[in-house]
Amino acid sequence: MDFLISPARAQGAAQGDAFGFFLPMIVIFVAFYFLLIRPQQKRQKAHKALVSALSTGDEVVTAGGILGKVTAVSEHYATLMIADNVQVKVQKSTVSAVVPKGTFDAA
Repeated sequence: MDFLISPARAQGAAQGDAFGFFLPMIVIFVAFYFLLIRPQQKRQKAHKALVSALSTGDEVVTAGGILGKVTAVSEHYATLMIADNVQVKVQKSTVSAVVPKGTFDAA
């Protein structure tokens, strides 16, 4: 019957090694690192590269869904032309994607 119910141990008996206790925590941390933390760091690195590579003439989509053509770029801001004679200044970090050339004219 010992295989169904583990026998009781006295309080003064050895509790086992610390490695057996910390092993599940280490495995969970490693799993979180490879499944959550590392992919997020890759996305942040790719977005930072996208924002730093913005240049005049690029066609972009912002996080709010605004499609525009970059007309000017400063350190923290980009000016987008969203229609004829309509320009909007946005933070560069709100740019979510650079779309292929001609998308702005086709929309």
